[in-house]
Amino acid sequence: MSKWFDVMMLVFYCVFIYWLSSHETLPKLHLFFSFQDKIYHATAYFVMGVLTWRCVRKQQKMRFIIPIPFLLSVVFCSLYGISDEWHQSFVAGRSSDVFDWLADTIGASLAMLTIYMFKLNSTENNH
Repeated sequence: MSKWFDVMMLVFYCVFIYWLSSHETLPKLHLFFSFQDKIYHATAYFVMGVLTWRCVRKQQKMRFIIPIPFLLSVVFCSLYGISDEWHQSFVAGRSSDVFDWLADTIGASLAMLTIYMFKLNSTENNH
């Protein structure tokens, strides 16, 4: 049941992002600095990265420099980010931005780095 829960959480989250992207405007938050929206993108895709990793974490069949679940998670999130930017290009009042996609990919990558460092640390503490 845990696997299905993980998949459903990821699907729900992807649908939520799609729903947000379908709106002409989003609630305005006070901007403290330029490009603050990139932090929002990175944070949203950090969460998506964690959810994706939970779905694919047991897919490790061979040893590679970059473990397969981490690579799959970043690739999935990056491709979803591209599709989200493309989708936004068709929504009135919205635009597509390569820097938003880059922030999405960076957010997912930071999630994988965080999980990897956490797992590395827990493995060292068990020995």
